[in-house]
Amino acid sequence: ATMGALRTARGFTGKNKFIKIEGGFHGAHEAALVKAGSGATTLGTPDSRGVPADFTKHTLQVPYNNIEAMTQAIEAYRDDVAAVIMEPVLGNIGPILPEKGYLEDVRKVTEENDVVLIFDEVITGFRLAMGGAQEYFGVTPDMTTLGKILGGGFHIGVIGGKREIMENISPAGAVYQAGTFNGSPVSMSAGLAVIDTLKKEKVHEKLETAGNSMRGALSDVVTDLGLDYNVSGIASMFKVFFGDLPHNYEETLKCDTGKFKLFFIKMLKDGIFLPPSQYETNFLSLAHSQDDMDKTVEAYHRNLK
Repeated sequence: ATMGALRTARGFTGKNKFIKIEGGFHGAHEAALVKAGSGATTLGTPDSRGVPADFTKHTLQVPYNNIEAMTQAIEAYRDDVAAVIMEPVLGNIGPILPEKGYLEDVRKVTEENDVVLIFDEVITGFRLAMGGAQEYFGVTPDMTTLGKILGGGFHIGVIGGKREIMENISPAGAVYQAGTFNGSPVSMSAGLAVIDTLKKEKVHEKLETAGNSMRGALSDVVTDLGLDYNVSGIASMFKVFFGDLPHNYEETLKCDTGKFKLFFIKMLKDGIFLPPSQYETNFLSLAHSQDDMDKTVEAYHRNLK
């Protein structure tokens, strides 16, 4: 989806370069594998081998929560920046939350310079709200990408955007986009069922309450044990950072990954399967009961000692 969105933005604007956020992960296609988060950073390969420089020469990177750097990059390449692609909440290296006014400022500077703003909501879409992070924060991009969360875990990628941009995709326009699973009836049916369940079960209200409860309990654990760790998160997303609360990619890299690895192993032996990386977000779902959350918090307390 992200590859198609970037191609569409380039086709719409006639420009070549795009800006991504350091630590943002937008799939494993060549142009996006520059300071990529998720498994790329976890395994020490944020800039993957095998990607020719010609593929990434049009990829610019700026720190998250730094509107000055974003503005400077856009102004420096004003005539050739097609798009800014970003996770509104950095979920593949955090979660790291946007500082107050940051997303609004990004929206403003992209509009002023005719740059397409793409929100990669593969993680935040349908998780923070029915309308994703853009509804949650009240900031509307020009394009949006979504992933398996919409299909209940089934293979699906979604590109959405303003009519004048989307009309550039074939057969209406000259930007080619195709895929083996395009329009899969299984994924489409699963997606409709997910949306129906989210509405009927009032999922977001329940998970907002559960997320606040989990983050509060983990903060109490960290305080009780006298640890210099910090808890971050939003809605159903949460994480204990083994260090200071980060605001961007570089600050996240200062966390103690060695201690986290030992903690992960102890939690696994204690029956709690966390994402195996300091750089991966934890998520709650309706499948997690209060008892599950209580046991998880108790395990954190035992294994952080």
